[in-house]
Amino acid sequence: MSSVVHLPGPQFRGPDLKELVSRTAFGDQDAFSRLYDAVAGPVLGLVRRVLRDPAQSEEVAQEVMLEVWRTAARYRPERGEVMAWVLTMAHRRAVDRVRSAQAATDRERRVAAQSHVAPFDEVAEQVEGRLEREQVRRCLRGLTELQREAVLLAYFRGFSYREVADMLQTPLGTVKTRMRDGLIRLRDCLGVAS
Repeated sequence: MSSVVHLPGPQFRGPDLKELVSRTAFGDQDAFSRLYDAVAGPVLGLVRRVLRDPAQSEEVAQEVMLEVWRTAARYRPERGEVMAWVLTMAHRRAVDRVRSAQAATDRERRVAAQSHVAPFDEVAEQVEGRLEREQVRRCLRGLTELQREAVLLAYFRGFSYREVADMLQTPLGTVKTRMRDGLIRLRDCLGVAS
């Protein structure tokens, strides 16, 4: 027995992209539809690698395919393959989108920097902030040890009541009560209206 390798015949070849572009240049919608089916996947893949954002990638890929429809008459076979021509358009569009987004971000930063108004008196604000922090520290020192630990863990470290109870090895109800009482004492000490 001999082993014979059968190569696929012409019926298995992909579409002739040059022919499809040529027919698309004359407004043949069926040719463009077949061209679209052949190149849209690679176009989207390339654009997505550049942009990374799926929605923007789809938008840019559609823009590229519209450009292919509009500029099919400009394709020159002697300059390269159809796929290279289309993917070059796709890459340029994707890079343009990235540059445009970066330029917009840079503009927003410049506007924000220009519109930033320095505080009237930074020294006064810093002193006021330090005084407020010192008042909070003084009021915290007026709490019981359990109240202070519970309040610090919950409000300054972000733990839940259950986590605070576990950390302090105290029943949850006791922690809630101590925190409520501690917060009331802090409010009164700081002179905050309820």
